[in-house]
Amino acid sequence: MSTDAAAHIRAPVDLVSGTIRDWIDGFYIQLPNIIAGLIFLLLAWVLGKLLALVVRRVAIRRGRPDLGQLLASLTFGSAMIAALMVAAAIIFPSVHPGDILAALGIGSVAVGFAFKDILQNLFAGVLILLRRPFLRGDQIVVQGYEGTVEHIESRATVMRTYDGRRVIIPNADIYTSPVIVNTAWPTRRDEYDVGIGFGDHPMEAAQAFLDVLRTTDGVVPEPAPEVLPWALEDSAVVLKLRWWTDSTRTDVVHVRSRVVLGVYEAAKAHGIDLPFPTQVLLFHDQTEESDGDRTRQREGWPAGRNPPRPRRTAAVERDERAE
Repeated sequence: MSTDAAAHIRAPVDLVSGTIRDWIDGFYIQLPNIIAGLIFLLLAWVLGKLLALVVRRVAIRRGRPDLGQLLASLTFGSAMIAALMVAAAIIFPSVHPGDILAALGIGSVAVGFAFKDILQNLFAGVLILLRRPFLRGDQIVVQGYEGTVEHIESRATVMRTYDGRRVIIPNADIYTSPVIVNTAWPTRRDEYDVGIGFGDHPMEAAQAFLDVLRTTDGVVPEPAPEVLPWALEDSAVVLKLRWWTDSTRTDVVHVRSRVVLGVYEAAKAHGIDLPFPTQVLLFHDQTEESDGDRTRQREGWPAGRNPPRPRRTAAVERDERAE
């Protein structure tokens, strides 16, 4: 092999080895900065955890654990982002924090579009936790779901339904939707309609049912229960029973059960009719000999010797004239 050929082969090898040696030398030169940056990140991580712990404990002492959890996460995340920028400036002295902030400012637009729904739910969660329209443990109704609030997280609110299922609803949907808070107040009104017969006296029945409400366990005395004659339906006089009870779902359901049973027993004891809808069907045989004679035909015609003249269709009158 000639000398020129050997030199031609050694040239790329020398270039690669030189580049690797430069990298190694640069690594050793930057090693103190790298160690300092890693130590700074470790210290920042510990400090961020301590700050998050302090924020969480302060919020818990003030009775706002969900808000404390969210603020603690934001505090730790902000501390680590700042620490990463400072560590980058330590490890790479040519990089300035201002350049990093400028790059983040440009990239934040793209990040905002990419994570629009996540950021929207985050901001809605912060507003919910700050304004506190409902709290953990409240029983609410939102978007057709009803249950007890378990957690209010940064992205969604976790709710447990009464039949033991978990529902996760995005905070943005909750913030922009009507929400019924059943446990916002200590007591809550419930009502039930009872139909009695037209032969019964409405006020006497109302008094009997009112006595039931006053003695039913779980019905609070103030505001006082009441029974109101409410409507005249096809087969019954409707009495509306209204009472107040503890606002939790369990109490509302159990008290209503006791009220319904007490009303049934009171109706039996006082002889009050609890009618059900009835319908009368009249079957009229149009082939009878008495058809058309209203003095003899009974179904659906007024009684008397001089009933109204029977109505005839044009076809029937034409047939009679032809005969």
